[in-house]
Amino acid sequence: MEADFKDKNVLVTGGTRGIGRAIVERFAAGGANVAFTYRSSTEEAEALVSQLSEAGGKAKAFQADAADFAAAEAAVAQIVADWGSIDILINNAGVTRDGLMLRMSEEDFDTVVGTNLKSVFNYSKAAYRPMMRQRSGRIVNMSSIVGVTGNAGQTNYAASKAGIIGFSKSLAKELGARGITVNVVAPGYVETDMTSNLSDAAREAMLGAVPVRRAATPADIASAVLYLSSDEASYVTGHVLHVDGGLAM
Repeated sequence: MEADFKDKNVLVTGGTRGIGRAIVERFAAGGANVAFTYRSSTEEAEALVSQLSEAGGKAKAFQADAADFAAAEAAVAQIVADWGSIDILINNAGVTRDGLMLRMSEEDFDTVVGTNLKSVFNYSKAAYRPMMRQRSGRIVNMSSIVGVTGNAGQTNYAASKAGIIGFSKSLAKELGARGITVNVVAPGYVETDMTSNLSDAAREAMLGAVPVRRAATPADIASAVLYLSSDEASYVTGHVLHVDGGLAM
């Protein structure tokens, strides 16, 4: 049974593919009005808006670079103007530019930190005042087990995802007294477009380290996000929820 998000207004960054799309679809199934951002997949975004609208919900798509502060402000302002509030923010947008530090370019570092970490600041900052005025809200930020354990060849990615954890704990302390919770989901190995280019050997090695012996699906991650966004999690804030099949134990 889906959690009840009827008439809640939700914004998901990076919402057209993988984990983001699963989150968007699950919120919509729970009765929410769902807006999402995307960078370049215009056809997918338009098709998703049509899908959600045909199912009876309100939907919006915003084309934006997640690292663009002005675009974040504009998206949140439009949601509040059209729908009256922003109740739930899911900061999911992310990219990878993997490589050993020896060969990692400054551009690779800046792109990953800008998209993964600065975007969390951008959209959280934009939602801060509306949620404060409402004296209610849920913010869920997508980190990664790599942000907890580190991983060779992912110094940029690990730095961005570890930064999200520190950012979220600090923001949770700022906003808790106003009825706003801030939490983190840290997925392990998930079957998405971002992981589809792994070699068979790398995939087998990864799964061999997971106690439950399977990769997560986007739906597994979406379930955790919906819980932290729900009324049932009203007393949970500043928490990092590992959804990794036991990988980081």
